[in-house]
Amino acid sequence: MTLFDDILTQFPPEVEATVRKIWEVLGPNEKASFLSLLVGFPSDTKLVKLLVKLTTAQIRQAFGNKRRVVIVGPTNVGKSTFYNLLVQNKRDLAVVGPLPGTTTENQQADAALFTVVDTPGADAVGSLGEREKDNALSAAADADFLVLVFDAVQGIKKTEQELFNELSALKKPFVVVLNKIDLVPRKDLQAVISNAALNLGLKPDQIVPIVAKDGRNLGKVLLAVAATEPEMVAALGQALPEYRWQLVWQTIVRAASISAAIALVPLPVIDFVPLVVTQSIMVVSIARIYNYKITPRRASELVATFGLGFLGRTLFQELSKLGGLPGWLLSAAIASSTTVVMGYAAVRWFEKGEKLSNEALKKLTQGMTSYLLETLKSPGKHKLSQKRLRESIAQSLESSPLAESRSALDREADE
Repeated sequence: MTLFDDILTQFPPEVEATVRKIWEVLGPNEKASFLSLLVGFPSDTKLVKLLVKLTTAQIRQAFGNKRRVVIVGPTNVGKSTFYNLLVQNKRDLAVVGPLPGTTTENQQADAALFTVVDTPGADAVGSLGEREKDNALSAAADADFLVLVFDAVQGIKKTEQELFNELSALKKPFVVVLNKIDLVPRKDLQAVISNAALNLGLKPDQIVPIVAKDGRNLGKVLLAVAATEPEMVAALGQALPEYRWQLVWQTIVRAASISAAIALVPLPVIDFVPLVVTQSIMVVSIARIYNYKITPRRASELVATFGLGFLGRTLFQELSKLGGLPGWLLSAAIASSTTVVMGYAAVRWFEKGEKLSNEALKKLTQGMTSYLLETLKSPGKHKLSQKRLRESIAQSLESSPLAESRSALDREADE
């Protein structure tokens, strides 16, 4: 068994099948390039399993191809209005109206690179209602992803709970949205969300409040889709370019948290091959969001060209001399910061064909390292677990202003 086969068998079956398909279509040179990356991969079985586990979502995002989104929910909750937000061609817009049951048949349309499907109310009664419900559930069964829409004013009653249970039983990735929050008094909104979550057996942060008629919080829905089903990310980014940075940032956060976990391995981390592989897969993912065709080989070449590995080593040596920081924390912060900067550098490259200067890269990496060190300081010098470290890195990055806009990075890079 080759090293590639040995590593491949560690992936979940559905991911292993995806990677095998990719491998089969690669040319001899691309295969040789990828295998050269694996030469430095750790031989320790537990470490291999850990790294495979960490990168599974990344690989699904970089190479997956899911793109069929089905919108489903009770009658008159705003499904068609939400559907119309995503439709590219006005001729495909769904008819909407105040009367329940306006939509009686499944309707699908092109939303650039993914298909969006509107469905009738799935809670109707009577023979006609049963047929409409069957249509909706049939579409849901064929979906790659479900957007479950409920009404913030009506709330979650027994019929909504039953419908949710039926849809959950399909075992499809989904996001729950609560529409018409503009009709709920602001002082009551959090209670409405909490009650809906309680009745559905979810946490409040698993529900996205929206106003479908004006698109309020559409970006949050898309990010929830991306977080739940990584294989949808490329399609979302290409279909809805105005949300590209938020999708890219989520990709960067995932890769940066993986890089931090890799940094806990007692090896020369900045030169560690899995870190290069992580950053290369991240670059492939970002390229797909920007509809830029790039091979894994080209991605790894781009990572090497920016020279952030050397910059990371230099920064580690400089900060180590100052003392006061445990080595594991310093390694994790630098591995994460170089990954963040690599992601941003890739965006600039795909947008403008522009390579950031060494000075700009150094300044951005120093600034990001300082930010992470400040937010990651743990009590005493106790080493965090791999899981806790990943969560801490992700939380630090997700709470930064960069989650909404990259303007701060642009200003710093252009100064």
